[in-house]
Amino acid sequence: MRNIPIVTKNLLIVNVVAFLACMLMDKSMGGGSGLTDMFGLHFFLASDFHIYQLVTYMFMHGGFQHILFNMFALWMFGCVVERVWGPKKFLFYYIVCGVGAGLFQEAAQYITYVAKDMAAYDYVSVNGARITMEQYLNLWTTVGASGAIYAILLAFGMIYPNERLFIFPLPVPIKAKFFVIGYAVIELVSTFSLSDDGVAHIAHLGGMVFGFFLIRYWRKQIGNGYYQSNSADAFDKLKGMFGGKRRAGRTHFTYTKNESYNQTYEQDAECKTNEKVVSQEEIDRILDKIRKSGYDSLTQSEKQMLFDQSNK
Repeated sequence: MRNIPIVTKNLLIVNVVAFLACMLMDKSMGGGSGLTDMFGLHFFLASDFHIYQLVTYMFMHGGFQHILFNMFALWMFGCVVERVWGPKKFLFYYIVCGVGAGLFQEAAQYITYVAKDMAAYDYVSVNGARITMEQYLNLWTTVGASGAIYAILLAFGMIYPNERLFIFPLPVPIKAKFFVIGYAVIELVSTFSLSDDGVAHIAHLGGMVFGFFLIRYWRKQIGNGYYQSNSADAFDKLKGMFGGKRRAGRTHFTYTKNESYNQTYEQDAECKTNEKVVSQEEIDRILDKIRKSGYDSLTQSEKQMLFDQSNK
């Protein structure tokens, strides 16, 4: 736990504590589901729906196996993604994608509600029992961090697309990008299958969809610091910022596959300047700090230095 990044660590703790609290409360209520009813995500037309449930449902889980696999994936991939992006960006991504997954689930439930013309009925038969439509809609409850977890899987695959993973029971390693694509295909097929397995597959896809567009947006907004600092895509753009303009007496950088920077110098005897020149070693240090801890780890002076260099 000491080596787990701060946000990933706290997400693990909160999820486990919430799960234990649900178990204790259910036991004290004789098998009820008080916390799940309160914090799980209800269908927005149900009487038990509250807007805060779009966030709180991520910390509720339906059983030991459910939370075990979600927390294992959060630990395995969340640690890597948080170290690349930094804690603030990682937490923002996690929450936004989790909320996005909930919105997808709400939309899917509404489509079912309209397609079956449920508004025309006052009662529903469930397992031989006759209940009101209001009671039935309150049974449509979604719990779990899976939508946010699937978004983290996507982020890992987009940051390290060619990283090889050993996935049981496959006998050979598989590239991360194919691993993510495979999961997305499985969820897509499961969404349109006729079997009702009680899993919110559309929420899983929703988390990945929100994550994909969020990452694409950040890649285009590299200037604001919200980019994937360990990816070639981001450093190709950094190369253009710091090495794309040729100036007399300046140091220029060329990005190579081993993430090193080669320096070339230009001398112009007729052009002299007293302007302060930032050394290559200083730029290398700042970029290496971004790779390890994310843009938000930079001091104000370091951010200003990058800004000044990018505008030259």
